[in-house]
Amino acid sequence: MNRRVFTQSLAVAALGAAAQVPAAAQGAGSEGAEKAAPFPLSVMLWTISPNLPFEDRLAKVADAGYRNVELVGEYAHWNDADYARAKIACKQQGLAFDATAGLAHGVADPAARDAFLADLGAALTPMETLECPAMIVLSGNVMSGMTRDAQHAAAIETLKRAAAVVEGKHIRGEPVRLLLECIDPEENPHYFLTRATEAIEIVRAVNHPQVQFLYDIFHEQIAEGNLMEKLKEHIDVIGLIHVADVPGRHEPGTGEINYGNIFRRLVELKYERMVAMEFHATGDEVTALRGARQLAATAAS
Repeated sequence: MNRRVFTQSLAVAALGAAAQVPAAAQGAGSEGAEKAAPFPLSVMLWTISPNLPFEDRLAKVADAGYRNVELVGEYAHWNDADYARAKIACKQQGLAFDATAGLAHGVADPAARDAFLADLGAALTPMETLECPAMIVLSGNVMSGMTRDAQHAAAIETLKRAAAVVEGKHIRGEPVRLLLECIDPEENPHYFLTRATEAIEIVRAVNHPQVQFLYDIFHEQIAEGNLMEKLKEHIDVIGLIHVADVPGRHEPGTGEINYGNIFRRLVELKYERMVAMEFHATGDEVTALRGARQLAATAAS
């Protein structure tokens, strides 16, 4: 399953409403002795056992010691009862939704601008229902017959208008944020924004505090590298960081990226926003997530 194939029908099992003690809370005695990460941590849910029922996937995230989870439109076909059960399951597991994705249109296609803005406006309702304050947005693909400069300008204009849609809006006491993400050219050779430097240029041109950059370390290592320098230069507009190692999109420590150094640099830069794990575990998912969380915690020392 790829989290960007958000139009695929997602089977969501009915969630039990009976109260239960979260798995993570059951292990509070041992977990509580561990050092906390110096920045909040989350998990992209599409990477966790996609064939399991929704509530079982949440339980895995909580069991690994996380308190936040990110979605990619899993709620697209939910009814009111599904939303209610999902919120109960989150509360039982001590989790909160911090970001979601799944808008059908990209920001770099001017012909799709009105549709994008309509989708964003409609998405605010499930975001408010789930108390999820951030939306991940994509550029979409290179458009035939358009210059790169024209698409770059289109992305700026669309995001300026999108900023007006969310301006002043708050969910769970936080400003609603739009997070622009790059995709590396190996995953999608047709995608418009493949480099962090260009996406950051667009975010800076929009110049709105509710429009930020999603720095996906995995994608940027494949696309261009020079990861640490971009953190240093652009930490002010980075609103979310996604974590996976290269190659294979596996947990930190399995590939070529030194996440220990990256986490320490985030501490030096006083980064306080979310860092989300978005990897395919090479073994047991809970064990891999715990390991990534503990690696992030070492950055505080």
